[in-house]
Amino acid sequence: MPTQRKPVSFAFQGCQGRKVAASFNGGAITSNAGALLLGRIGRNGGLFDRVAACFTDHRDPRLTEHSVRTLVAQRIVGLALGYEDLNDHDHLRRDPVLGLLAGKLGGGRGNCAALAGKSTLNRLEHAPKGEPGRYHRIGHEPAALQNLLAELFVNGWTGPPPARLVLDIDCTDDETHGRQEGRAFHGYYGHHCLLPLHIFCGAHPLAAILRPGNADPAGGVAGALERIVGLTPF
Repeated sequence: MPTQRKPVSFAFQGCQGRKVAASFNGGAITSNAGALLLGRIGRNGGLFDRVAACFTDHRDPRLTEHSVRTLVAQRIVGLALGYEDLNDHDHLRRDPVLGLLAGKLGGGRGNCAALAGKSTLNRLEHAPKGEPGRYHRIGHEPAALQNLLAELFVNGWTGPPPARLVLDIDCTDDETHGRQEGRAFHGYYGHHCLLPLHIFCGAHPLAAILRPGNADPAGGVAGALERIVGLTPF
């Protein structure tokens, strides 16, 4: 006897007049469908917009294909999906799901993909502090980026003021497989790595500081705590 079942589908936010739905009927399939959930999280907390606001864009708007907000959304979602290498984006720039999350399903010019390739994203990641230079037209404000995680935590707090907050402060190894700047051999972990510092309150990240692999485990903690405490109104 054939099994009777109802078709199941889930509707997501549309883009540029097109409907977006997840179903189990086959057809066009993407391996990055989970990014739709990441996109909803990014929109609800305003993550993409707030990160993009930490950058200054001095490019000529008439010649700009990919906005800073698009670049930020593309890079954040790519990292969350495990695409750490910028080279991956030479293929991901044509992925319809990532284009949907960035709010851009097609290029403004006929020969452009919807999203940016590795070279454009590389310029974003190497944006200088403050005012951009001749060859880097996108700049960033370090203090705004450093404060963002703590500000998101404070803005998202919905309960009464806590009696105390317990912070988890630790460093971890980020193993390197090339000659990245700051790499060093770490005797405890037994390989070349970077040694970023992380500060959490429960499951909420408050700080993430990239440091060289030979950094003091407690290096930078005092400054990070001073900044976090100054942003906490509790």
